[in-house]
Amino acid sequence: MPRLPGLLVNNLNNDQRALFETITGGKRSTGRSLDAFLDSDGAMRGPFNAMLHHPAAGAVVQRLGELLRFEGTLNDAQREVAILTVGRHWRAQYEWWAHARIAEGVGVAPDLIQAIYDQAPLPGDASDLTAIHTFVRELMEIQQVSDAAYAVAHAELGDEGIVELVILAGYYGVISGILNTFEVPLPAGETPPFDK
Repeated sequence: MPRLPGLLVNNLNNDQRALFETITGGKRSTGRSLDAFLDSDGAMRGPFNAMLHHPAAGAVVQRLGELLRFEGTLNDAQREVAILTVGRHWRAQYEWWAHARIAEGVGVAPDLIQAIYDQAPLPGDASDLTAIHTFVRELMEIQQVSDAAYAVAHAELGDEGIVELVILAGYYGVISGILNTFEVPLPAGETPPFDK
C-alpha cells in the first residue's frame, strides 16, 4: 500500500503541474504516451508521484535523472547495468521491474540481467559492463571502490565517465530510497521481483 496519496493530474497546483508537464513533455516522453506515466487512478507512476509532493526538490531530481539517462556519456547498456546493480542492492521493486525491461530493450542480454539479479559473476566478455557492475556493486555494498575496480572502470570510461558513473549510482540510490520508503507499487498485475 503506497504511503503517499496519489496526486491526480486534474488536482495539481501550479508548481506540481509545471513539474508534471516537464516530466511528461521532456526527453522521458519520447516514444511514450501520457498514459505510460499514469496509474489506473490518474496519478503518476513510479517515483514521480513522490516528486510532485515536493515539486521544488522534485524538479531538481527529475532534471538530474533526465540528464543522466538522455544526455550522459555512458551508452545505454552501460547505464542500465549500473542502474540494475543499484536496484538489486536496494531490492527496489519498481526500479528493477522498470529497468530490467529497459535494459533488455537496449540490448543487454537476459542472462546478464539474471546474473545481476542473482548477484553472480556476469557472463560474456563485455569488459565495460563487467567493470561497471563491479565498480557499482563495491560502491553500494562497502561504500568504497577498491583500487583494482577503480582502475578497470577508469580504463573503460575515463575521468568524465567515471564521475558520471558515481553520480548515476547516487541518483538511482535516491530513486530506490523514494520507491522503497513510499512503497511505490508496480502496475496492476505485475509480480514483484523481490520477496519482502
